[in-house]
Amino acid sequence: MTIKMLLGILLLSSLTPAVAQELAAVSRLPRVEAPPKDSDLAKLFQQIREKGGQPLNLQLTIGNAPKINKATLALSYALRFDSITPRKLRELTIIRTAQIAQSDYELAQHYPLAKACGYTMAQLEGLQNWKASSDYQPIEKALLGYIEEVAAGKGVEDKTFETLSGFFNPQEIIEVTVTIGSYYSTALLTKALRVKIEDDGRAPAPGSC
Repeated sequence: MTIKMLLGILLLSSLTPAVAQELAAVSRLPRVEAPPKDSDLAKLFQQIREKGGQPLNLQLTIGNAPKINKATLALSYALRFDSITPRKLRELTIIRTAQIAQSDYELAQHYPLAKACGYTMAQLEGLQNWKASSDYQPIEKALLGYIEEVAAGKGVEDKTFETLSGFFNPQEIIEVTVTIGSYYSTALLTKALRVKIEDDGRAPAPGSC
């Protein structure tokens, strides 16, 4: 436990329950209790810890609907741990999707993961200009073109899809397409519910590159 976390605990313990709850708010919705009373939610949070992460403000918010939380985390973990698409390209997909959706929460979570997979901050922050940049490989450019058309919601041009298909097999195309949709919808949720970015060192289960 860090000194910052310890000081936070001491501060909250000195406040009235109502004020402490307000300071501990993680979004517009109530923060689920710790440990959760719901047995399924408790198992879910234990699974997160076993994977090497901690329950984040996103889970502490969606936990108000335990079965939805279970389903969304199952999808997230399937994409992170069970996909065949190279992890580096999946993180690129998440970052570009989050940028398009203007999701500060997702970017805060995934910039470190993308950097751990080998990207530099200059590459990540320069993605808006990927077409004119020499910082990205042809496979990355094929993927970025596809991401932007999917996220725009107007369908994908045949040329864009053919270019993508030259680098990715059908399973990988499903994986990256579901990743785009999943993280775009999460971006909408985090913005609508004003889910706060963690400032206490909690991090998601990292997986490996």
